[in-house]
Amino acid sequence: MLKGSLVALVTPFDQSNRVDFASLKRLIDLHVAEGSDGLVIAGTTGESATLETSEHIELVNRAVEFAAGRLPILAGTGSNSTAQTIELSVTVRDSGIDGYLVVVPYYNKPTQEGIYRHFSAIADAVEKPIMLYNVPGRTVADLLPDTVARLARHGNIFAIKEATGDIGRLRDIQALVDDDFGLFSGDDFTALSFIEQGGHGVVTVSGNVVPGKMAVLCRLAAAGRHDEAKAIDDNLQPLNAALFVESNPIPVKWAVNRMGLIPANIRLPLTEYSAVYHEQMLSAMSGAGVELVN
Repeated sequence: MLKGSLVALVTPFDQSNRVDFASLKRLIDLHVAEGSDGLVIAGTTGESATLETSEHIELVNRAVEFAAGRLPILAGTGSNSTAQTIELSVTVRDSGIDGYLVVVPYYNKPTQEGIYRHFSAIADAVEKPIMLYNVPGRTVADLLPDTVARLARHGNIFAIKEATGDIGRLRDIQALVDDDFGLFSGDDFTALSFIEQGGHGVVTVSGNVVPGKMAVLCRLAAAGRHDEAKAIDDNLQPLNAALFVESNPIPVKWAVNRMGLIPANIRLPLTEYSAVYHEQMLSAMSGAGVELVN
């Protein structure tokens, strides 16, 4: 079972706003060296909504190539179209990925039955396991615990990324699923509490900036070493705050650029990190021990 710190990786773009594969390799090598437990490629943080299909496919393929089996790769393939999600998921299935991250359909506002049928159809069509992704703050539709329990009985659905930030939601799901169903926080602010109350890890944005610390935090929390884990968590909370003052991934791409790892490019309709927040981010990064290059 996957566990620990799964980093929702940013997608670097070059000066022509094309995917920068040299920077992608550099990022993946960093996460291997820092001990991240896995990567999510082309998720929300990876600006999947602005990737052309051909880019999306090449990004997943190249990420697997660069990882070279050194850490697991989940491919974000979800959309608000069941048919398109299946088509993309099938297209990348032979790339060497370890599974998929599939978001609740956005904009359409499906019913719980529609959400259930959407995920069931995708799970029936692919051979690699699926992590559900519930983020109602972005999708509007909320994947409720009873529906999670129904989906957890499908042999090809192995986990959920639960990004409501509500620890009560974790307990509600735990009561309805088997112990081997993976429970991952999608909220860096509450990741420590989530793991200490039985979650298996976090799909993290902050891990782009502090991959080593996030990986250690998860391991300490899972081992019941609360005081040590809390010390790291307390140290990272100012960074978590700075990373979410504007829509993700605006702040995190700025931070990773300041680390000298990627160019400072983002795709419309997202825009550059507002200057009013720069000092807050720099202070948080310094406090977290992040070395600045730019």
